[in-house]
Amino acid sequence: MSQTTDAVAPDGQQAAPAPRPRPARRFHRAWFVAAVTFVTIIGAAAFRSLPGLLIDPLHEEFGWSRGTIGAAVSVNLALYGLTAPFAAALMDRFGIRRVVAVALTVIAAGAGLTVFMDSAWQLMLCWGVLVGLGSGSMALAFAATVTNRWFTERRGLVTGILTAASASGQLIFLPVLSWLVEHHGWRPAAVTVALAALAVVPFVWLLLRDHPADVGLAPYGSDTYVEKPAPVPGAAARALKVLARAVRTGPFWLLAGTFAICGASTNGLIQTHFVPAAHDHGMPVTAAAGLLAVIGIFDVAGTIFSGWLTDRFESRRLLATYYALRGISLLFLPMLLAPSIHPPMLFFIVFYGLDWVATVPPTLALCREHYGEDSAIVFGWVLASHQVGAAVVAFLGGLARDAFGSYDMVWYGSGALCAVAALMALVIRRPGSGARPAPLAEPAAV
Repeated sequence: MSQTTDAVAPDGQQAAPAPRPRPARRFHRAWFVAAVTFVTIIGAAAFRSLPGLLIDPLHEEFGWSRGTIGAAVSVNLALYGLTAPFAAALMDRFGIRRVVAVALTVIAAGAGLTVFMDSAWQLMLCWGVLVGLGSGSMALAFAATVTNRWFTERRGLVTGILTAASASGQLIFLPVLSWLVEHHGWRPAAVTVALAALAVVPFVWLLLRDHPADVGLAPYGSDTYVEKPAPVPGAAARALKVLARAVRTGPFWLLAGTFAICGASTNGLIQTHFVPAAHDHGMPVTAAAGLLAVIGIFDVAGTIFSGWLTDRFESRRLLATYYALRGISLLFLPMLLAPSIHPPMLFFIVFYGLDWVATVPPTLALCREHYGEDSAIVFGWVLASHQVGAAVVAFLGGLARDAFGSYDMVWYGSGALCAVAALMALVIRRPGSGARPAPLAEPAAV
């Protein structure tokens, strides 16, 4: 018979035995949870592939200006970001599974209802508000929460993999949606987005788990069993309190500013306006969409590699390098757009794909270094700035096209902004060497 020894409290009374985790297994459950999260983000990524494909069809069918359509996309992008910090707090309150399942259902409803719209305000409501709220509720804060709870090692790598899931979804859906738009119209494409979001809900509900304690395990990379935290009430109040403390620290503003420029130069610029810009130069829509899909291929490799680098090198220097190279590439883009695909354009696509969201792992790592246990919510607010930047450029890009007849000024302006972001990244100071991540009550100085 095996014997157990119970701990004795200082007053001589027998203390309750500590929870004992299950024996370690060769394959940790955290990797399975990460895989389910990866598939979930892929399924939800269909909506991210569609806005750039809708601009010309909606303009031709309804006569709406590109500025009006861009405004709806900007509402979507802004809500995507502004919802993220509250989503992280809601996951602490209600659990990851419930929040993500509801978010996917809202995305499906918003995308599905667009097929019945006949006025611009309905586009704003369905695609802007509903899809924006749903997507924001399971944005990168979802990946950050899963990573923080289930992993103590390989966090940079896992962050890179989960971030790359969005690009993988773009890779899968963009060629299909562009073909549907060109051959059958935009409505079947919108229905496809709705069905893709709904199809993932059962996977989330049946396979995802909120915390390692739910299955009696310690987080990956740790021998210490961690009790599942009690639900945190007042999700909205907590998100706002974290923001109120974060805005008093210099690193927050620098991270938010660089990430706003990241969103402006990716989601707001390339993802929204690359297809119509290439079409302006005579390139077929399917060919332009195919190039964006290639960006998705290399985005996967670039983001995972960035996560690997983040585990080994200083995050702020990685950020500065990424932004500087991105800005240089944008300055050359107006000279590369042509009716057909040629080698210099392919080089740009490959390069931009490698750099697309390579900024996420080092940005999230800096949030952890400066804000500790509140890092997921702080990252949610930093992500909000990313999407606000994307929303501004999505709107201004459409206005610029209407006013100047081309997107050239938008490419040049975004390239200059990336240079500013590179300088801002270098200004961020790391916490003292060897110091543990501090809670926001003890913010690190710039």
